[in-house]
Amino acid sequence: MSRNFLIVDPLEGIETLKALSSPVRVNILKLLHDQGPQNVNAISAALELPQSSVSANVQMLEEAGLIRTETARAKKGNQKVCHTLFDEVLVMFKKDPATAGSDRIEVAMPLGLYTSCEVTAPCGLCSTQGIVGLLDVPDTFLDPGRMSAGLIWFTRGYVEYQFPNNLKLMGGELEAVEFSMELSSEVPGTAADWPSDITFSVNQIDVGTWTSPGDYGDKRGVYTPDWWKLKGSQYGMLKTVRVTHDGTYLDGMKMSPVSLVDLDLAAHRSIRFRIGVKDTARHPGGLNIFGRGFGNYDQDIVMRVVTRR
Repeated sequence: MSRNFLIVDPLEGIETLKALSSPVRVNILKLLHDQGPQNVNAISAALELPQSSVSANVQMLEEAGLIRTETARAKKGNQKVCHTLFDEVLVMFKKDPATAGSDRIEVAMPLGLYTSCEVTAPCGLCSTQGIVGLLDVPDTFLDPGRMSAGLIWFTRGYVEYQFPNNLKLMGGELEAVEFSMELSSEVPGTAADWPSDITFSVNQIDVGTWTSPGDYGDKRGVYTPDWWKLKGSQYGMLKTVRVTHDGTYLDGMKMSPVSLVDLDLAAHRSIRFRIGVKDTARHPGGLNIFGRGFGNYDQDIVMRVVTRR
């Protein structure tokens, strides 16, 4: 199924970013994304908002190019029907001229498609439709239904994903490999102050550990389904782990000296990425991983391999 993307450069798309800065407008977009075209009356009823407020926000979204509207006949007069234009909005700066000459391959791995796991309870998985298997039963992580998972959580242990190694197909010199995912700590219920040491490894080499500040449930995640209890984990933080020739970086900040030379990716048929909480962690605060249909980013675990021609 094709998906429509909008890429917004913060330097040029300030009006679009303003349109996205309101929870009301984000909820309107989510409603249109999930349920299809809606008229203003239906949006007003679904979000329990005055029609005047919905109309004003719809106008801002239309002016920003995020939705389109059309006039259709109703039982009494005409009605304005709203259509969403994009499935995903990506905010990124345009490529710097210095990066011209680089090639990039991106692979999105569904959350439940891990190839190896070892977890301890409390733990569980759920799809956008409901709980997968049994809660707090580690063997559920082997249930075939895991393929539809959009949220997984556990206390200690790991999940590992096996990505294809496309280096030979790309050619050129390897410049970086990076992984992007939405994470938080895991506590029964939620707690914003609940640190957890989450360790990342590539082909069984630990590349670094990030201490998640907490497990967030102060408000519903932008994409988290309505049936998921508000007392449960709602969203996490989008983290990017990037391994280069100079070391490993987390969101641009160096986290360890492990480099591409240490990984020697060319010697491996696949690239295995592991996320976990070790038994020896100073802060063993568990782990939530948010995938499509949950959290604030609606994305799988993404790997990007960058080479320079």
